[in-house]
Order: sequence, then C-alpha cells, then structure tokens
Amino acid sequence: MTQHLAGPTTPAAETPGWWRDAVIYQVYPRSFADGDGDGMGDLPGIRARLPYLADLGVDAVWLSPFYASPQADAGYDVADYRAIDPMFGTLKDADDLIREAHDLGLRVITDLVPNHSSDRHEWFRRALREGPGSPLRERYHFRPGKGDKGEEPPNDWESIFGGPAWTRTTNPDGSPGEWYLHLFAPEQPDFNWDNEAVRDEFRSVLRFWLDMGVDGFRIDVAHGLVKAAGLPDMGHSGQLKLLGTQEMPFFDQDGVHEIYRSWRTILDEYPGQRIAVAEAWTPSAERTARYLRPGELHQAFNFHYLSTPWEAGALREVIDSSLDSMRPVGAPTTWVLSNHDVVRHLTRLGGDLGRARAATLLMLALPGSAYLYQGEELGLPEVTDLPDEVRQDPAFFRRSPDEDTDAGGQDGLRDGCRVPIPWTSEGTSYGFGTGGSWLPQPGEWAKLAVAAQIGDPGSTLVLYRTALSVRREQPALGAGDAVQWLDAPEGVLAFRRHGADGSTVLVLANTTGADITLTGELASPGTLLLASGPVPAAGDVLPADTTAWWTTHG
Repeated sequence: MTQHLAGPTTPAAETPGWWRDAVIYQVYPRSFADGDGDGMGDLPGIRARLPYLADLGVDAVWLSPFYASPQADAGYDVADYRAIDPMFGTLKDADDLIREAHDLGLRVITDLVPNHSSDRHEWFRRALREGPGSPLRERYHFRPGKGDKGEEPPNDWESIFGGPAWTRTTNPDGSPGEWYLHLFAPEQPDFNWDNEAVRDEFRSVLRFWLDMGVDGFRIDVAHGLVKAAGLPDMGHSGQLKLLGTQEMPFFDQDGVHEIYRSWRTILDEYPGQRIAVAEAWTPSAERTARYLRPGELHQAFNFHYLSTPWEAGALREVIDSSLDSMRPVGAPTTWVLSNHDVVRHLTRLGGDLGRARAATLLMLALPGSAYLYQGEELGLPEVTDLPDEVRQDPAFFRRSPDEDTDAGGQDGLRDGCRVPIPWTSEGTSYGFGTGGSWLPQPGEWAKLAVAAQIGDPGSTLVLYRTALSVRREQPALGAGDAVQWLDAPEGVLAFRRHGADGSTVLVLANTTGADITLTGELASPGTLLLASGPVPAAGDVLPADTTAWWTTHG
C-alpha cells in the first residue's frame, strides 16, 4: 500500500520500495503557478501550491527542467546543470521547495538531461571558440562533413524535431568548419558519452542534487546517450516514424547500461531510497526492462501503454506484456496517460470526458506506479487552436509544411498540452498569476478551474482525489505485479486484484460506447468503491465508457 511519509522532514524514511506503487505528479514549471507575476511559472509558485498536491493524494512531484537555459527547448537545453534559470528563481528557492515538499510528505524528483546540453554550455562555447583539435570537441560529436569540401552532413541521421541531425560550424577564421550532432534542436548538441570527462561531470551533477535533498531523477532521453560505433547511416529517411519501433544506431544502444550501473551505485550511497526513472523509447517492453535490471534504474516510462487505443483487447495485451516483461527483472510497471510531450489523453481519446475518466480509473487500478500530468485531474483538453505567433515549441518551427500534424506530440503541437492550468474562474490567467500567462488559456477553462471543481462531488478533480484516497486505503490496488483476468463480454476488461489482508478488488472497464449487461459473478461484484461515472446500484449493468472498482473480503 502506498503511504505518505512519516515525520516532518524525513522524506527519506525507509518505506520499503516506496516507488513501486507510488503516484507521481508531473509539474511543468512554466505552466503550473506563477509566483512573481511575470506570466511564467516558477519555483515559488510551485512551492505555494504544494499543499494542493498533498491534498490531491500523490506521493511525489516530478519537476521538468528548471536549470539555467536559453530556453530554446523549454529548458531541455541546459547551460548550467547546477544553477536555476532566473525565470524560475534561485537555488534557495529550489532548496525551500524541496524542504517544504518533504514537510508535506511529498518526495521530489527532478529532470536530468544527459543526452545533450545547450549550445550555450561553457564546454560547447569553448569547443567552438577553440576550433578543430580542441579537447572540448571530444566531449561532443564533431565530425568532418562528406563531399569534396565537407559540405554534406557526416551521416544521414535526422533530428527528432525535423531536418538533419547535423549542423555545420564556422571556424574561428570564418571558414566553413566541422559538423556537430544534435538529435534534437541545433541548440542542443549531443554529448559524447565515450568521453570520460562527460561521465565524471554527470556523476558530480547527480551528487550535487542528491546533496540538495532530491529523491530521484527522471532521465530525459535515457535511451540516447550512447551511439553506435562509427555513427553508421540509417539508410533511409522518415526515421522519426520508427521511433520506439525498431533498432536505431542512435537510440537504445547496449552501452547505456554501463552508465546507469555507475549511477545506481551513487544513488545507493544515499539514504532514503533515491531513485532514477528512465524516459526510454525502445522497440519492445522487453528492451525497456533491460534498463531496470538489478543494479540499474528503478522505473521506466511505459510508452507502449500510453500509445494504446481505448479498446479492450489492445489494452489487455499491453497490460500483460508490460507486467510480463518487468517481472523477470523485479521492477514495477509504470502507467501513464499524459505528459508534456504528447496530446492530453482527454483529446487523444476522442474528447470524451467520461472515457478519459474511465481510462484514469483503469490505470490507477493496475499494479505498479502511476504518473499523472498536471491538469489532467481537472479534465483539461489539449489546446488545439493556438495561433502560430504564440508557439514556442522548436519542433513547430522546424517541421516541413507537408508534415503529418496528427502524430502524438512530436509534431510541433506540444504547446497545446503546456498551456498554464487554471486555479480560479476569474482573472486574466485564471489564478495562474497576476501578470497573465505565457500561452493563452481558453475561455472555457474557467469552469474547469480548481476553485470551480473542488466542491463539486461530480467533478473530475474530486474523482481523482477520491481515487487516490481509495488506492491508498486498499492494499489490493497499486501493489503487486499481476492481475487475475476474468471472462467478460466483448469490449469489457474484468480483473481482480488481491491484497495481503485478504481483500479483493474487482475492476470492470467498459471500453465501448454502449451499456453492457453483466452476468454471472460480474453481475454481483460486491460493494462499490468508486466508479468513473454513474453505475446502477445493482451492479448488473456497466455503462458505456465507464470503469468501476468493487470490493469484497474473502
């Protein structure tokens, strides 16, 4: 059973495997709360809203990057890994936030971006300034170009944000120079992890933040650090469409595991079970599990689940494969529906709030750890009509005019899930701050604000609060590594979860658009714990797009 931490300042309390069934809430600092009224979210704003997260019932807060950065990619281009960007606050603000979170029983996980730095990082600036032959160039991937005059990129790799993954430099004397690798924006040069100075630097960065008191790290692009020897060509274009589906020379190379074994040694030196979570796009759940073998990382995001349609057969298949792949390595499975890089799941599932609520209750009933993205507890949809002039996602500016804009997340539409969340129903930014918001909020969000929902028993916010409370109270939910599937009508998922105290929770999820009459043991499920929408008291009918939790004691 997931538990809040005991003691006023002891987030490191030795709760056995606290992360194994934790509910972790992602805060996107730009868009959560603005403490100084400049229209941009910041650390003081987050700190002021921590009681809201404690009341919501989550176990930990994951903060997207707040490091010193030119913000070419919303902070995922880090210029100094030990400094806070002034737009977010100061190191003292970070320290105060961590301490207050701990006082409230919340753990703090920070983003770490080890695949690439900003092009304003001092290492990269010196590498450019010193020119070819500089030892600093060995810390990145600098290569001569192809062609008679080096005018072609060193290989055919493509950037995740569109276009080639290489940019040509200019030598100190003004002549055309070498090329450097950037799997994302040109402002994000990839580190060369074969270089020992890079490895030493990040071991030091880990210790810096662990000493500050953070409880773990979410590792951005954890699959990307090591590149195949010789940087071989892919041999074709359209590489983005293959992301997470097949082997690629710049992702999921076996050499990353040595790095994470060294990081695990550092994490284990600190008290309180500090953890690391991999953002790893891999071709299969089995490949993802390799990041979680004993002595490596603790969790990995389950992108295979996130991308699964709301269809019973597909969901059962991905649930089984996820659990089966994690069980041999002894790691918990994670479940997630939304984050800062993909279309919010309400919109992705067709814009039906009932369906989105049902998907949430299904996710929270599964064994393992669940991740929530800020605003999903309010039922926020994706903002799909942002004008071009307000967009800030670098992928938007690099995509070609004929590119498919329906792909989830990497299509220049990521700003739509990053619009600041509403706290009140009034004001220029609905309580986000006193100075407006960096992205415009839809007018209809007034009725979705925290203040508008908090006293409404039928609201999505109250559903989330209740679900997290029930999950905490029921030993059969969250913990464990298996589900007991039951025969069910087509389109319905039915499974039992068993608690160590002998309790049993029956979970029923109707993924169809029609009410379904239940028969046999499913028609007499026991006592209703919670449902994502109205359910007949008799329990013999499961309404369309509804998930219900029932309990009995055996």
